[in-house]
Amino acid sequence: MKNVTILDHPLIQHKTTIIRQTATSNKEFRELIEEITMLMCYEALRDLPLEEVEIETPIQKTKKKVLKGKKLAIVPILRAGLGMVNGMLSLVPSAKVGHIGMYRDEETLQPHEYYCKLPPDIDDRLIVVVDPMLATGGSACDAIAQIKSYGGRNIKFLCIIAAPEGIKALGEAHPDVQIYCANVDERLNENGYIVPGLGDAGDRIFGTK
Repeated sequence: MKNVTILDHPLIQHKTTIIRQTATSNKEFRELIEEITMLMCYEALRDLPLEEVEIETPIQKTKKKVLKGKKLAIVPILRAGLGMVNGMLSLVPSAKVGHIGMYRDEETLQPHEYYCKLPPDIDDRLIVVVDPMLATGGSACDAIAQIKSYGGRNIKFLCIIAAPEGIKALGEAHPDVQIYCANVDERLNENGYIVPGLGDAGDRIFGTK
């Protein structure tokens, strides 16, 4: 699909292989999620607008480029998306952070929203929605629809591992949203988990079951 970008840098692939492994500790998992996000953020924000400003170096005055406006919003889908926020803030510390809480019904696999808090000027920002996994696509589709209902229009979606089913669902529901992922895995299993995947990202980030 045209709106999908696979970020397959060797460092991203290497670190993603480590987080897939059962033996990886919660601490290492959290740290690697942040590192992978930082590497992906570098590429996903390649089109941020710039403007020239005058600065003074120890040698002379000159004109150089800085981010224009710095109007960026990071919106993690709770709870696993929280693990990606610091990786992005490390590169863009001026970004505002919103939150959307979604949980998946274990029987129907349908998402249900329980919380939404966005920056008040969301309609004037580039919005990056983050979630480590794009499985069925239900949570991502609903979260983005909620953001649009608040006026958000310039939206990107950043995940680490995606299933073909999730990419298809999100692409059809929101063809205007660019999807960035590090890996597209084989499929979903009967329980809606990505195969081979890495299990439940939220449980592995926070050490819960």
